[in-house]
Amino acid sequence: MIVVTHEMGFAREVGDTVVFMDGGVVVEGGDPKVVLTSPQHERTRSFSVQGSLRDAQR
Repeated sequence: MIVVTHEMGFAREVGDTVVFMDGGVVVEGGDPKVVLTSPQHERTRSFSVQGSLRDAQR
């Protein structure tokens, strides 16, 4: 099943894999606990600045 969400806490809890896209291009993906706690791409890190990843790290 594919679920599209901006709720990173939800994605972390239920997803087997997360994918971040920027401009329709996949920029990062993998295990949610790894990607959401240690993002490598600028677009993924920008979610941290916006506060979305802080919720996912709880």
